[in-house]
Amino acid sequence: MSNKTYVADIQRGIYDQKNKFEYDYKTDHGLTDEIIIDISKQKNEPKWMLDFRLRSLDIYNKKPLPTWGPDLSELDIENIVTYIKPKTDMKSSWDDVPEDIKNTFESLGIPKAEQESLAGVGAQYDSEVVYHNIREDLIKQGVIYTDIESALIEYEDIVREHFMKLVPPHDHKFAALHGAVWSGGSFVYVPKNVHVDIPLQSYFRLNAPGAGQFEHTLIILEKGSSLHFIEGCSAPKYSVNNLHAGCVELFVAEGARLRYSTIENWSRNMYNLNTKRAIVEKDGVIEWVSGSFGSKVSMLYPMSILKGERARADFLGITFAGEGQYLDTGSKVVHAAPYTTSTINTKSISKAGGTAFYRGLLRVAKGAHHAKSSVTCESLMLDNQSKSDTVPIIELMEDNVDMGHEAKIGRISDDAIYYLMSRGLSEEAAKGMIVKGFVEPIAKELPLEYAVELNNLINLELEGTIG
Repeated sequence: MSNKTYVADIQRGIYDQKNKFEYDYKTDHGLTDEIIIDISKQKNEPKWMLDFRLRSLDIYNKKPLPTWGPDLSELDIENIVTYIKPKTDMKSSWDDVPEDIKNTFESLGIPKAEQESLAGVGAQYDSEVVYHNIREDLIKQGVIYTDIESALIEYEDIVREHFMKLVPPHDHKFAALHGAVWSGGSFVYVPKNVHVDIPLQSYFRLNAPGAGQFEHTLIILEKGSSLHFIEGCSAPKYSVNNLHAGCVELFVAEGARLRYSTIENWSRNMYNLNTKRAIVEKDGVIEWVSGSFGSKVSMLYPMSILKGERARADFLGITFAGEGQYLDTGSKVVHAAPYTTSTINTKSISKAGGTAFYRGLLRVAKGAHHAKSSVTCESLMLDNQSKSDTVPIIELMEDNVDMGHEAKIGRISDDAIYYLMSRGLSEEAAKGMIVKGFVEPIAKELPLEYAVELNNLINLELEGTIG
């Protein structure tokens, strides 16, 4: 791989700890039928899934790269390893996880968070889940939380009914890639009227250089149930490109409520081309809380399809783009039924020449009368080298709707800095205070531990060091 792909990164402390690259098995670089068959064979999959993978590969080969958005020309799939099996199977006790892998997750605080504030945890390392556990009382209520490979064996009918039905492989090139090489991820099923009182969390760690991570998250909430699900991701920095093309599919039934929180924190050699989508039935609610940090390029636009009457979607997102980064993010909402409501509130920060791009879509379908939506985009640039753009697309097929859109782009006020410095703060501390105030509406929606991580990431970006 050419050195020109290297982007200088800030020192990210614990996030950049890397283990020796060891594995039980890995595929060759690139993407061929033989590699797809090999992945499926490693997982002992049913034939329909192998057929699905091969169809997806065919679609991938026929689809062009996106002709809009960030430059993807340096992303060469022939230099990416799409499947790496770590030197362990999935365990249900941290004591059984190999020491180096366990130490990585301990340094990221995952076992501690599990003990203190989570109802279950899944931890993926490269291409496979290495740890999974869930509280016994939830199992007794019928809640299923496991890795998707186990679900494919134990709950094959449910998986087959839902897998890549919200994000079909022909949706775009990287959805097709995901369909071909997916590995790892989470499966959650919450039965009717069951309320999971504290969050479940899955954490995805990519350790291998030059590899891809393609985890699949499938969450199904039955009528009247509720859940808060949290995902975290990170990878150490390398001098070669890595690729993340995960897929999240969320099914929210009538009267159910799902909060999906995620903090993505990739190193700056990562192409993050992720797809997330939710469908919400009558009186159901989907709440997104999203933090996008790190990566060389991100293209991420979580989508909510409000299918039933009075369904609701709320999206709250923060993006931070530093030197050499192009973070192209946003949110999509489709109002497909009457009396549906949505709110989109996004904030972006850019510094040192980074580009933060908001790209949104709001569509009100014919017949979705009395739909209500409010969109607010705020962008903060910390210097005059950075860039920030907002491209909201609004498509209204119905007249009787209530729609509001507001966008603000600005720089940190010199007057505000001067005022805080006159009260004894350094310039850096003054900037930090303003930025933390800017993201506070998002931090307060996260559980305490993740609000702390969000603030740590802001500190890291602002100060170039952690802590």
